[in-house]
Amino acid sequence: MGLNGFFKEPPAVPTIADEEKVKSMYSHWRLRIFYACFIGYTVFYLCKKNIAVALPGIMDEFGYSATELGLLGSSLYLTYGIGKFVNGVLADGSDVRKFFPTALLMTAIANILFALAPSAVGFLGLSPQMTATVLLWVLAFLWGVSGWFQSAGFPAVAKSLTYWYSNSERGTKWSLWSCSHQMGTFLSFIIAGHIAAHFGWRAAFFVPGVLAIITALWLFERLRDRPQSLGLPDVEEYRNEPVKVKSSDDKQAEDGMSYVQIFKKYVLCNKTIWLLAIAYVFVYIIRFGAEDWMIMYLKNAKDIKLEDATNMIASLPLVGICGTVCAGLISDKLFKGKRAPVNLIYLVGVIFAILALKFNTINSLNYVIIGLLGAFTYGPQMMIGGLCAVESSSKKVASAASGFTGTFGYIGAFLSATGTGFLVDKLGSNGQQNWDGAIYFWLVSGIICLIICTILAIDEYKKDAKKA
Repeated sequence: MGLNGFFKEPPAVPTIADEEKVKSMYSHWRLRIFYACFIGYTVFYLCKKNIAVALPGIMDEFGYSATELGLLGSSLYLTYGIGKFVNGVLADGSDVRKFFPTALLMTAIANILFALAPSAVGFLGLSPQMTATVLLWVLAFLWGVSGWFQSAGFPAVAKSLTYWYSNSERGTKWSLWSCSHQMGTFLSFIIAGHIAAHFGWRAAFFVPGVLAIITALWLFERLRDRPQSLGLPDVEEYRNEPVKVKSSDDKQAEDGMSYVQIFKKYVLCNKTIWLLAIAYVFVYIIRFGAEDWMIMYLKNAKDIKLEDATNMIASLPLVGICGTVCAGLISDKLFKGKRAPVNLIYLVGVIFAILALKFNTINSLNYVIIGLLGAFTYGPQMMIGGLCAVESSSKKVASAASGFTGTFGYIGAFLSATGTGFLVDKLGSNGQQNWDGAIYFWLVSGIICLIICTILAIDEYKKDAKKA
C-alpha cells in the first residue's frame, strides 16, 4: 500500500438504524473530535511562533543581519501560503485521522532538525563565514519545510468541523476552535521564551518538537474521519436541519459530479469564494501588521519602553480570544447563521481601533486599544477565510475552499511584512522613519476589506430575498 492508499479517505459504512446509539455516538465523537482538533492545532503554533523568541539568539551567535534573518520568515510564508491550497485539495480526499497527525509529526521533525542544524553544518569544516552562509540557507530550507507541513493542519480541521457540526452551530464551534490560534501564540511566547532564556535558542525548537511528536501519536488515537465512516448519518440529518447552501436538485447533481467538477464549480468559478479570498488578503495585512510590527510601532512612534510594549501586545491574542468566540456566538444566535453582518460590525471596529491607536496619547489606554484591535481582527480572520469559505462552497471541497482563501491570506502576510516596512521608510525623510506609514497601510486595508464584505452582504441579502 502506497502513500495514496495510506491516506485515502475511509469509505462510508451502512448507517446505524438505532437512534439512541446514533445519538450516543454523535455526542461522544463530536466532543472528542473538537478537543483533539483544538489541542492539535495549539501544538502546531508551539512549533510556529517559537521562531520569534529564537531570532535574537541566532543573530547574536552567528552575526546575521535583520535582512538575512528575514529570509527565515519569508521561507515559511511562501511554503505555508502555497501549501495551504495544495494540502487543502489533498485533505478533502484524505483520512483526517492520518493526515492531521502526520502533518504535525513532520512539523516536529523539521523543528528538531532546525535545532540540530548548526552542529551538523559545523562538521563540514568550512570557514566561519562560509559556515554562517550555508547554515542560513539550511535553516531557511528547514523552516520552509516546517511551514509546508504546518499548512496541512488547518485544511484537515476545516474538513472535520464541517462534517461534524451543522450550519446553525458551526459558527460557535468554529470560533471556539479558532481560539487555538491565540492560545498557541500565547503559550509559544511563554514556553519558548522561558526555555530559550534558560537553555538557549536551540531548546526553543527541540522541546516543542518533542511535544509535537507526543501529541501527533495521541491525535492518531483520538481522531476519526467523517461521521459516515463510523456508520453515522450526515450531521444535518442527525440534527434535522436543511442544508441551506444548495437546493435538493443541486445536491443530486453534485452527487454525480467528480471531485474536479465540484472543485471547479464551488471554488474556482465561485464569485463569493474569490471575493472572500481577496478580502482575506487585507485581513492578514492587518493581523500580521499588528503581530509583527506593533512592538516596533509603540517603541519608535510612541517612545514606549520595550518591556512595556511587549506587555501591551500580549493583550492582542488574549482579548482576541473573546472577539473570536463572540463572533461565532453572535452569528449563530443573533443572526441565525448569517456571517456577513458580523464581519461588517467587526471591520468597522478594526478601523476605529486603528484610528484610536494613531491618536491616543495615554499610554495605559494602549492596552485596551490593542486588545480591541485583536478582538476585531481575529473575528474576521476566523470567519472570512474559514467559516464563510466552507459554507459558500461544498462539504466535499471544504478543505480546498479554506486552503484557497488561506493562500490569499498569506499573500497578505507577505505584503504586510514587506509593505509596512517599505511605507515606514518611504514616508520618512533624512533617514528618519515615519510610522504613520504603518497606520495608513492598515487603515486602508481595513476600509477595502469592509467594502468587499459589504458587497458580499448585499449579495447574501439578495439571495435570501429571492428565496422568500
